[in-house]
Amino acid sequence: MIIISQFFCTSLWFAGNAIVDTLVTQFDVDFNLLGYLISFVQFGFIIGTLIFALLTLADRFSPSRIFIICAFLGGVCNLFLLVPEITIFNLLTARFATGFFLAGIYPIGMKIASDYYKDGLGKALGYLVGALVLGTALPHLINEYSWSNDYKTVIISTSLLAFIGGLAMWLTVPDGPYRKLVSKLQLGIVIQLFSIQSFRKASFGYFGHMWELYAFWAFVPIILKTYAQTQHIDIQVSFWSFIIIGVGAISCILGGLLSLSSGSKKVAYHSLLTSGIFCLASPLLFQLPFELFLIAMHIWGMLVISDSPQFSTMVATSVPSELKGTALTIVNCIGFAITIISIQLLSFLANKIDPTLLYLFLGIGPIFGIYMLRK
Repeated sequence: MIIISQFFCTSLWFAGNAIVDTLVTQFDVDFNLLGYLISFVQFGFIIGTLIFALLTLADRFSPSRIFIICAFLGGVCNLFLLVPEITIFNLLTARFATGFFLAGIYPIGMKIASDYYKDGLGKALGYLVGALVLGTALPHLINEYSWSNDYKTVIISTSLLAFIGGLAMWLTVPDGPYRKLVSKLQLGIVIQLFSIQSFRKASFGYFGHMWELYAFWAFVPIILKTYAQTQHIDIQVSFWSFIIIGVGAISCILGGLLSLSSGSKKVAYHSLLTSGIFCLASPLLFQLPFELFLIAMHIWGMLVISDSPQFSTMVATSVPSELKGTALTIVNCIGFAITIISIQLLSFLANKIDPTLLYLFLGIGPIFGIYMLRK
C-alpha cells in the first residue's frame, strides 16, 4: 500500500511538464518555460523539506497523517493549473505549492517504509523509489493516450490519484513497529546529523546523483526532440519519455535485490559511475541509429535512478532510529536544491551551445559523488 500510494501521489511531480507544449501556447514568453516549471516544483519541495526537517515533523507526528494532508493539498494546488486564463505568476505559484506539499509525500513515504523494515531496507526502498519513478513518468503516458486529447485530463487525473493515494495511506498503513517518537523540537538537529561521518559520506554521494537525475528527467523530451531534428525523423515524444523515465522502476527494484547480497554502497557506486559515463558519452548518442539510440536512452534511464534508493538506505541506516525521518528529509532538501542549479544551467545553455553537447554538464554530479564515495 505504501508503494501504491507513493506511485499515485508522485504523479503530481511532472504533471506540468507533460503538458508544457500546450501551456506555452497560452503565454508569450521569451524564456524556457519547461525549466521554470520543474524548477518551481523543486524550489517548493526544497522549502517544504527544509521546514519539515527543522521542525522534525516526520519524527514528532504520525507520518501517515502528514502524508494524507500533503497529498490532498498537493492535489488541490495541482488543480489550480485549470484556472481559466491563468497568469504566469499564478502558474508558477501553483507549481511551487505542489512541490511544497510533495515534501510531505516522497521523504515521508520513505520514513514510513523505514519504520516497517529493520533489515532489508535497501530492497524496500528500491520498490518505493521505483514507485516514485513510475509516478513521475505517468503524466507523459496520460498525455500521450488522453482519451479527450485535452491537457486538462492530465491535471484532473493526477490530482484524483493523489487524493486516492493519500487516503489509502492513511486508512491502511498505521505507524510502523520500528518508529521511535521524538518528543520535542530540536532546531540544531541538522548540524548534529552532519557530524556523523557515515551520514555525511552518503549524503555527498546522493548530492552528486541528484545533480544529474532531475535535469535528465526534465530534459528527456528535449533530448528526444533534438535527436528527431538531428536525424530528421518523427518521434512519439510523450510515449518514449514515459518509457525512458519509467524503466528506472525496474532498475530500482533490481538494485534493491542486489543490495541484499552486495550492499547498498556497492550498488550505488556502480550505478553512479555508469550513469556518469553516459553523461560524458552523450554527444555520441545523437549519431546512433534510432534503435540503438532508444536502447542507450533506456539503459541511461535505468542507471540514473537505480542508486537513489541505496543512497537513501545509507542515509537512513547511518543515524539513530528516532532521527531517520529528519535525516531523509534534510538530505532531500539539499539534494533537490542542487537539481535547481543543474536544471537552470541546462536551460541557460540550451540556446547558447550545440544541443548535442548540453548533457556533458550532467557529468559534474557523478564525478563529485564518486570522488566523495571513494575518498
